[in-house]
Amino acid sequence: MARINTNIASVIAQSNFDKTQNELNLRLERLSTGLRINRGSDDPAGLIISERLRSNIQGVNQGIKNSERAGSVISTTEAALTEVNDLLNSIKSLVVEAANSGANSRDERDANQLQIDSAIDSITRISNTASFGSLKLLNGSLDYKLSGVRASAISLARVNNASFLETDNLAVTVDVINSAQVGALYYNGNTTPAGVTLSAINLEVRGAKGVEVITISSGQSLANVAQAVNNLTSLTGVTAELINNNAASGLVFKSSGYGTDEYVSVKRLGGPTTGFWQTYKFEDDQPIVAGTPFPWAALTGPGGAMTTADNDIGRDVSALVNGNLAKGNGLEIQVNSGPLGMRLLLTEDLATLPGATPTEFRITGGGSQFQLGPDINALQQSNLGIQSVAATNLGGTLTGGVVEFLSSIKSGQTNDIANSFQNRNFTVASSILDKAIDEISILRGRLGAFGKNVLDPNVRSLQSSFENLSSSESQIRDSDFAAETSKLTRAQILSSAGISTLALANQQSQSVLQLLG
Repeated sequence: MARINTNIASVIAQSNFDKTQNELNLRLERLSTGLRINRGSDDPAGLIISERLRSNIQGVNQGIKNSERAGSVISTTEAALTEVNDLLNSIKSLVVEAANSGANSRDERDANQLQIDSAIDSITRISNTASFGSLKLLNGSLDYKLSGVRASAISLARVNNASFLETDNLAVTVDVINSAQVGALYYNGNTTPAGVTLSAINLEVRGAKGVEVITISSGQSLANVAQAVNNLTSLTGVTAELINNNAASGLVFKSSGYGTDEYVSVKRLGGPTTGFWQTYKFEDDQPIVAGTPFPWAALTGPGGAMTTADNDIGRDVSALVNGNLAKGNGLEIQVNSGPLGMRLLLTEDLATLPGATPTEFRITGGGSQFQLGPDINALQQSNLGIQSVAATNLGGTLTGGVVEFLSSIKSGQTNDIANSFQNRNFTVASSILDKAIDEISILRGRLGAFGKNVLDPNVRSLQSSFENLSSSESQIRDSDFAAETSKLTRAQILSSAGISTLALANQQSQSVLQLLG
């Protein structure tokens, strides 16, 4: 057949030529962009997956940057704390030197005080100036804000970390379930005659600070015995007082502090194993009973709460914080969990009354939050509180029912060298310094642990995720140059062949002219 109205061969050649041109354009686009998927039509499912992977990669990459920046903040903070630690150690040596008052003149003590004042001012200056960019690190701006803390229940509160889960404040409830106790031994003064020693005795009094022996003559009042014990409290850590302020009720020997680190031991030396001297203690887990008159008969009789003993150990307070059992140490409790970490110094009024109404306060904000993961949720965030290290906030030590700080060691303050020398008591200043050094050391340890155990592993984990996600995304989206160049060559050949065949098809129709002669 010879028809010219429709050149089928030319139409077929044109159609194939268009396909070849599209294929050629596709290969050129993929090679020029390096991407296999340049639009949704290239691979709809692959586009969806690769876009999700791209989002994950961006989040992971930012998480790495956030962790590295947090590490820089931590390093800068610790460097400043190192200087504070050095200054505190310097102050400690100056106070110890001043306590050697038998070998120092007043001028030398005054010179030491000047150095101490200068060092304390430097600590406060570091607190005010240590910064990372415009972020103040040690002035308390990274500490948590508390509201409703009752001074009658909590002497000191330090929040290390708190997680605000879908709330702008966090309620904290402290419920004392077992009271803090001192070590205590009781002596019954209801002798004949009452309220006096019946013979000369030597008593070995031992406590957490040391041991001393007191000699008491026959017929001495128990008030004098208490006075003799109290004169040595700084050496033994043991105090004594009359029960109900009545010698006939007896005498109680107590450790000067609360907790399992405190104890009291009172032993008669060189006397008969049986005799008028006998001390008692409350059995473990028995409540401390008081009252006037003191119920000796009920307590020491059959089934009573007291048993004979010549030593007794104190007990740490036990409390629930938001339902979680806190670790007790004397009057102090500590919780350390992911959502909440804090240290609270309870008052004696609360810590020694397990039936007291639970106390509650709120954490209303503050702290430093670090976004360490690709997704914004509590599981991929870490919180840290950094307290102010100013002298007015450092070294808080409970002394005589009052919490005193490092600033009390400056000139003219309660625990400066002059007052300590006049009172012949440098122990308070030393205790405050020890506490301040502990606080800075612990803070440095917390920051170091955060860097080593949280930030560094997080960076390594995210880098591994970044590599794997990038590899997956590349496999889906990137062009395979070897395959694409091969297909490009094929498309180029087909394109050239298409042009030639289209020309031949057009020439083929002209052959019908030969039939017309």
